[in-house]
Amino acid sequence: MENEIIVGLDIGTTKIACFVGMRGENGKVKILGFGKTESIGVENGVVKGITQTADSITKAVNEAADQANVDIDEVWVGIAGQHIKSNPSHGSIMIPADHTLIEQEDVDRLIREQYNIQLPPGEEIIHVFPQQYIVDRESLPREIPPVGVAGKSLEADFHMVTANVQNLQYIKYAVERAGLKIKGVVLEPIASAKAVLDDSDRDAGVAMVDIGGGTTDIAIFHDRIIRHTSVLPLAGNAITNDIREGCNILKKQAESLKVKFGSCLVQAVSDKDIISIPGIRSQAPREIYVKTLAGIINARTKMIMEQVDYEIKLSGYHKKLIAGVVLTGGGAQLKNIKELCELITTTDTRIGVPNEHIDPESVSYADLAHPMYATGIGLVLYGLEQVEKNAAEEEPEQRQSAKKGSHVDLFADMDNISAPAPTAAPTTPEASEDKESKKKDKDKGKPKFEDVLGKFFNKMFNEGIDD
Repeated sequence: MENEIIVGLDIGTTKIACFVGMRGENGKVKILGFGKTESIGVENGVVKGITQTADSITKAVNEAADQANVDIDEVWVGIAGQHIKSNPSHGSIMIPADHTLIEQEDVDRLIREQYNIQLPPGEEIIHVFPQQYIVDRESLPREIPPVGVAGKSLEADFHMVTANVQNLQYIKYAVERAGLKIKGVVLEPIASAKAVLDDSDRDAGVAMVDIGGGTTDIAIFHDRIIRHTSVLPLAGNAITNDIREGCNILKKQAESLKVKFGSCLVQAVSDKDIISIPGIRSQAPREIYVKTLAGIINARTKMIMEQVDYEIKLSGYHKKLIAGVVLTGGGAQLKNIKELCELITTTDTRIGVPNEHIDPESVSYADLAHPMYATGIGLVLYGLEQVEKNAAEEEPEQRQSAKKGSHVDLFADMDNISAPAPTAAPTTPEASEDKESKKKDKDKGKPKFEDVLGKFFNKMFNEGIDD
């Protein structure tokens, strides 16, 4: 697993970005290569044009592969869209009689069984997050894991995330058409949270809000456990389209106005400032008041934040968010969006950037420390954690095998001991005598069991056994 290289592919509504990374010596993710291209064929986080999306994926992946000087064949892909749903679930199992204490395999079995529950047609489970474990009908405190607890039954409450099967297939088709395999599918707010939050945020309680181009993704954590997820169908593109229609200008001009001169608070801009927009061909330039632009942006952004506030209250954790709200994604770069969020949610808010999790030796380090790259970098972090988790689970088995192997070596002298043959009635006395004679000849010169056993225990007590 040393120097394991992970590739994250963020298939967004406005951009497709590919990140190639590995674990740096300082424990942070070291980005080796990065590629980005315009997203064509994706609408509100859902792949619509498979061929166009595949072409965009190929461009971004090739750019990242060339920069990292590696071959890319597997990717961790982010998924979003209005089709994403979250549901509570409850499961229970009986602990086998031969398990004195609850073992990890029991917990894994309980979680696996949740993937087999019946869902509405066309839905598939992509994540199962345990919320609360219950042993023999008694809830366990958060700090006590079920492994190692004595009990006859194990139950748990779960937070399940499901996706539309057809939309999952469209992502798969686009990625495979680009010549790649999907290593894993990750809900985008889960990936973004990996990049902009730390354990103290998750422990204290935090709402991570990723404002992208087509969707606004929400993930709420408390006691280091993900408690609520949601995907809203409104985001940056809706703001851009409002500016385009309200000012009667081109989409590219509207996007440029939003980024350069836009504000989420009308009271934060001057009444007199005017923006001049070049006309098309021979048309005269258009003039727009900055305050008018801010009014358009404020109306739509306020609507988004009111829905965010609704989801936070719906989760039941709105009074437990000690770490407040963390805004990330491309939409988090809007001027005064932090202040607007605080006004609507009445919760402390900050802008989340992935720089605290990026190794300074990464390529284009300064450019990557931007909210819009939180999902892509988070996908690399998620992939690394899964690989490291699997390696950690396999290591005890390997150690146990090696330990057993050392015991075999200690008893190597016993290989020459002849085991007693199965008893069988001889056909004649002569045959019996002949067989016994041959056995004595065969065993001649071999050490007796008592001698070897005595030699072994003498070695153990006098020299000690090396574990």
